[in-house]
Amino acid sequence: MRPRIAVIGSGPAGLTFARVLHRHGHPVTVLERDSARDARPAGGTLDLQEGLGQRALEKAEVLEEFQALSRPEGQAMRILDTDGTVLRDWRPRPDERANPEIDRGQLRDLLLGSLEVRWGRGVTEVVPGSRDGVLVRFADGRQETFDLVVGADGAWSRVRPAVSPATPQYTGVTLVETSLDDIDTRHPGLARLVGDGSVAVYGVNRAIVAQRNSGGHVKVYAQYRTPLDPHTSSDRHAGPHQSAGRSAGQSTDGVEAVRARVLALFDGWAAPLLDLFRHGTAFAHRPLHVLPESHTWAHVPGVTLLGDAAHLMPPLGAGANLAMLEGAELAESVAAATGPEELDEAVRAFEEQMWARAGRWAKITMAGLERLVSPDPSRALAVFDEVQPS
Repeated sequence: MRPRIAVIGSGPAGLTFARVLHRHGHPVTVLERDSARDARPAGGTLDLQEGLGQRALEKAEVLEEFQALSRPEGQAMRILDTDGTVLRDWRPRPDERANPEIDRGQLRDLLLGSLEVRWGRGVTEVVPGSRDGVLVRFADGRQETFDLVVGADGAWSRVRPAVSPATPQYTGVTLVETSLDDIDTRHPGLARLVGDGSVAVYGVNRAIVAQRNSGGHVKVYAQYRTPLDPHTSSDRHAGPHQSAGRSAGQSTDGVEAVRARVLALFDGWAAPLLDLFRHGTAFAHRPLHVLPESHTWAHVPGVTLLGDAAHLMPPLGAGANLAMLEGAELAESVAAATGPEELDEAVRAFEEQMWARAGRWAKITMAGLERLVSPDPSRALAVFDEVQPS
């Protein structure tokens, strides 16, 4: 009989894993705590790299669909000084496909396809080593056993404790996110400021980044170094969209109070930059956490991790790409296994490969965060010049 396989979480990692297994004709159970596919906003935009995320989509046989949906023009990047002076303005060639952008919601729908997901199945605990396999306990009191449980349930994974005691640690950097809708019609000046892709401005220990999504939607991020406020959760929101965060607790502060604090952080910066926050309608507070750069664990038969559950790192373009490729690679290995021993060896070999690659990227992204939000803004500009030489 084929092994009973469950993946916890319907993000990019979990859905890529399930989609590739499905392509190989192998049944898989997708368990997601959200009550429905549209229970909350899917988030911002992702750039999928040729050798990572796009490779995963190729393995899932949805690369052509991705190419039709993605926005190559979204690779454009503009760097401004705090007074609004343009320091760098890089625009991709018409045939540039190295890192095209796609909205998270579009990517989710692309990967979901005809997959069956058990919505509203929040997991509270995963217990390996039971007589019938790996026991999964749910928030509603039910439980079920599987031969392999794959934790793709993000930073605050409920699967991770089954294999590792590690918990995410605060980086010293916090983001406050807001967004603008219908920017080309309602705020044409800001639309020109952002351009087709992203605009970034770096100051002393703080930065502003605005990134265009599809449909005239723009995400705006204030980034700054600050001690962690023990009274805030990992994901706090103020405004009409409090349900936007998976682990969000409703902020006790109103929109205007949050807006005022953010504007004060960037006092003296060019007025159009501050307008990005003046016109924001909702705010989300996101302290950045990471797992140790060399996070590994003693192999536990029947349980493994993908993506942020395994190697949470700063959001600098690598995490989702790695997670998707890992999901595709693990699915191929699982599909090729011919028995319980082969399955366990396949998972063990996958973990060794994942740890080595993720460890390298964790070091790169953590070093990048240190340079992008630092006392010396020139270090951030140097990062851009290394990636996109003028």
